[in-house]
Amino acid sequence: MAQESDQEEHAPRPTPPSSVAAHRFPEGSGSAVVLSGSIGRGHDSVAEVCGAALRAGGITARTLDCMALLGSVGARAGTALFRRMLSIPTVYDGFHFSHLRTGTWLPRAMTEASSRRMLPALLEEVGPFDGPTLLLPVFSTGVAVAARLKAERREVTAVTVCTDACAHRMWVREGIDLYVVCSALAAATVRRYDPGAAIATLPPPVRPAFFAPPDRSVARRSLEVPLGAPCVVVMAGGWGLAPLAGTVRALARAGYWVLAVAGGNVRLHERLMALSATFPQVRAFGMTDRVPELMAAADTVVTSPGQTCHEARVVGRRLVVLDVVPGHGRENTIHELENGGALACSPDPASVLGVVQATFADQPEPEPWPLSSAGEWDKLFLAALSEVGVPVSSA
Repeated sequence: MAQESDQEEHAPRPTPPSSVAAHRFPEGSGSAVVLSGSIGRGHDSVAEVCGAALRAGGITARTLDCMALLGSVGARAGTALFRRMLSIPTVYDGFHFSHLRTGTWLPRAMTEASSRRMLPALLEEVGPFDGPTLLLPVFSTGVAVAARLKAERREVTAVTVCTDACAHRMWVREGIDLYVVCSALAAATVRRYDPGAAIATLPPPVRPAFFAPPDRSVARRSLEVPLGAPCVVVMAGGWGLAPLAGTVRALARAGYWVLAVAGGNVRLHERLMALSATFPQVRAFGMTDRVPELMAAADTVVTSPGQTCHEARVVGRRLVVLDVVPGHGRENTIHELENGGALACSPDPASVLGVVQATFADQPEPEPWPLSSAGEWDKLFLAALSEVGVPVSSA
């Protein structure tokens, strides 16, 4: 039978920046632009946390989408190209490992073309540049824009936040004042391209709701999941880029209660809803803000590598990482395994079922997250920014 398609870490202890930028903000300034990217949902989640931290530090912050800055035609073309490459793993692996990591002519040309288009759009969005003095890209395409503007306006401070396990060449540019990364591995990959870079290593930024999930029993009652039943969250990012319907069916047939999240994948959501009509122990969700509650109810979280792995660790759940995202996703998957409390599987029902069964049999619980609240992360982040001259108040 042909396989159906649904397509349309233990965090590190924080360390301070390794060097300090010489310049300071102009007196009286205190505003920022966070540059996110609507490729998936993870970047927007990181941007949300960073923006909240900046506001807690007395800095007016707004978030702009790098894809939107490319214009409607550029955004559609860029998104379509990315989706197409992801759908052919060998192509994206080749692009990532042979071009992005080594910094060949291809990503250089792509970066220059995109930044030339994005910079005028950025300036038009923010108006006369006498306000925002901090540019904070959390998406690799935004790094070149921040560096280009920094070259023109030396009073600007540029800080990059990279939550991937490894930084590729597009994450590192001359003129960036500080790199905020989430592991010693990521810091070392930044130094491949800029040995003298100023780097702050912090735990990954995670939204506050994951630090205060409901009690497991409360979450299960809300979702009508029996208290003693084995329960699994199954998801694959905001795009739902994995053949999850077959996996959900296999888990339900094996006796698991399944909380299945399709994200923005409408076709997948329709299939999951159909499964929930057949299997009473399946709960189907589309794009939802109930993920902290779903994770609280579950024993194990099955997800693609990325921001949801950090969120599951904050909630304290065991991880099964779907090896479904090529390129940087493979690096993230390996890093999650290194961090413990996680196993990996192939994105097919038999593999997922077998690995989920293993998590219930003998996989140890993940290590406790090193922070107890999002506010603690805010303070660490603002302290790192203050080291490069950003005028922040106490969070």
